[in-house]
Amino acid sequence: MKKEINYQQINKETIERWIKEEDWEWGKPISHDEYVNALHGNFDIALTPTKYVPHDWFGDLKGKRVFGLASGGGQQMPIFAALGAICTVIDISDLQLESERIVAKREGYEIRIVKGDITKPLPFDDEEFDIIFSPVSYCYLEKLDGLFKECFRVLKQGGRYMLGVDNTINYITNDETTIVNRFPFNPLIHEEQMKNCIEDDCGVQFSHSTEEVIGGLLHTGFTLLDLYDDINNYGRLAELKIPTYYALLLKK
Repeated sequence: MKKEINYQQINKETIERWIKEEDWEWGKPISHDEYVNALHGNFDIALTPTKYVPHDWFGDLKGKRVFGLASGGGQQMPIFAALGAICTVIDISDLQLESERIVAKREGYEIRIVKGDITKPLPFDDEEFDIIFSPVSYCYLEKLDGLFKECFRVLKQGGRYMLGVDNTINYITNDETTIVNRFPFNPLIHEEQMKNCIEDDCGVQFSHSTEEVIGGLLHTGFTLLDLYDDINNYGRLAELKIPTYYALLLKK
């Protein structure tokens, strides 16, 4: 029987430990120089570990309402703000949200900052946003269908949804050499997988099939416009150039 545990609290504590103790790359806010460069149109924004989002995915961002979904950390939202967007960010981590406050105060722009658990209904109005931007984070969620419906609800008609997704390859192995894990990878169901997550200090993570992600998005009502693959930024799979992530551009 599936254990009832608050895995989101475990993930929050894990991420904040990474930020404090391990100099976690996704917890480092951008520098002042990077912000100034973005003001002049020179920028890169990532949804996945090693590739940047094509600029034509964004279009003209001036006056657009951009929603950073699980996008705290002061990395993406400051660039959107520099490009003229009206920004909102939600994240479960206090430290990631504090980075947003620090950068916004340093650079003098406004941003709406919301602490929240995205496994629950989003605290926003219908059709409130022009763009939803969500870097890789859905691997920390057991179910996605409810979130996809909420994203569809809060996105304007014609709005764009950009997300980075783990393609499940990372979950077939514990050491990147031997296939060992049964699927779906779900530590709430498989005790040995929970044990491995704890030993590896990686939070409670979940695999999501292509059918679950892309099929779920299409069935929700989104239209797929573009996509690209990406790899890990270190390790054996990265050395072999094996794609482990993909980024999606969708339209409502």
